[in-house]
Amino acid sequence: MTFKSLPLTVREVKATEAVLERLYNSAKLGLKGDALALNAGLLPIEFRRLCQMDPIADFAVQKGWADQEAQMATVVRDAALAGDSKAAMDILKHRHDWVAKQQIQVDTTQQISISLALEQANARVDSAQARDDANVIDVDAVQRLDASANTAARVRRQQQQLTVPRDATA
Repeated sequence: MTFKSLPLTVREVKATEAVLERLYNSAKLGLKGDALALNAGLLPIEFRRLCQMDPIADFAVQKGWADQEAQMATVVRDAALAGDSKAAMDILKHRHDWVAKQQIQVDTTQQISISLALEQANARVDSAQARDDANVIDVDAVQRLDASANTAARVRRQQQQLTVPRDATA
């Protein structure tokens, strides 16, 4: 097995306009760290050295991230204004720290008594039955009244038949 050495050439990195533009474009894609450096055509160590030596390189990266975030925020905002409820909910949650209620608040100032509830339910049932009973016609009572009326009518007829007019006997 043979080992081939990698050629080491020291490159001098300067914050030229082309390098800054590549860093800005890589950051605008959302890349970070080593991926950002490699996409910009720099080795990760070269990128870190460049940021230490020239703060404008770090500024180019931050500007790229900010522009990308602003562009995405505009897209999400436009979608929300166009009626996309998911986009609107995401804006509320992530930008305005809004959280949907996960639970219902219950007021427990009055204690619940099962025996009291059962008594109240029975009282309601009893009162409903009393109302129904008052509305129901008692058939036996009607029949008794009917029989009494018939008997009274018979008695009157008999009394009328027994009563003889005085003029007829004289």
